[in-house]
Amino acid sequence: MLCEYRITLEPQDIETANPKSRAVLEKALEQVGFIPNMYAYMVNSPGLLDSYLHGYAAFRSESGFTPPEQEVIFLAISREHGCEYCVSAHSMLADVKSLLDPAVTDAIRDDTAIPDPRLAALAEFTRIMVRSRGLPSHAEVMAFLEAEFKQRHILEVVLAIAVKTLSNYANHLCHTPLDSLFESRRWTDATVYTPGNNVVRSPTIGKAGRR
Repeated sequence: MLCEYRITLEPQDIETANPKSRAVLEKALEQVGFIPNMYAYMVNSPGLLDSYLHGYAAFRSESGFTPPEQEVIFLAISREHGCEYCVSAHSMLADVKSLLDPAVTDAIRDDTAIPDPRLAALAEFTRIMVRSRGLPSHAEVMAFLEAEFKQRHILEVVLAIAVKTLSNYANHLCHTPLDSLFESRRWTDATVYTPGNNVVRSPTIGKAGRR
């Protein structure tokens, strides 16, 4: 899903960026090994990308979730927000880095039942947190805790939502093109956005399969 309005700021790189933006891009390069298109657009606001990098690194290293669980959370948030770029990118990361079962990744992408009960509970609670704006019911929290997660994990989900909201919203506004690295896991959302915060979901969600 893309915003009706498109920000026309040009993507930045280390050679052409101003000193403040260059420092953030150098931090990103050290952190992930290359500059994804998303970072090149986000760095037009150095504080935006720097905040994203800090929160992302903290979640990856300190959340207490396993790498596959982390990917479930990031995918569920991005899928809920309709971020085509992040669903695509995290699908690839799930396959090659976090080693999430592709059946779980595809279930989140396609909005179908997740075959692993614990990961299903994690994805569902994450979606609830996004939809409710951090106001889950007592029963919804208990269902999450009964899946053998801890209260601290609730706050870590909040961190993940904050991080992915930064990138998801930036991608909506910038219409960020997908990097070739993620192309084999491209995902397309058939959601129609109209002004006035009206979002209409197509009966058939756009979904590119594993290739």
